[in-house]
Amino acid sequence: MGSVYKVVEIVGTDETSWEAAAAGAIETAARTLRDLRVAEVVEQDIVIGDDGKAESFRVKLSVSFKYDPD
Repeated sequence: MGSVYKVVEIVGTDETSWEAAAAGAIETAARTLRDLRVAEVVEQDIVIGDDGKAESFRVKLSVSFKYDPD
């Protein structure tokens, strides 16, 4: 029998970059999800402050991990 993978969406935020937001989201997800395989960027956006400057970078990721029903 082949492997089965589950896919979930997660969102990461960071004040410096989309890359840091994605890395932080993956590191956090890895604490509770086993055997992470692939993360795909689904969406990126920037929160703009009242001063017109970027406050934070957000990235939505689709993450797959090996499904283990036990």
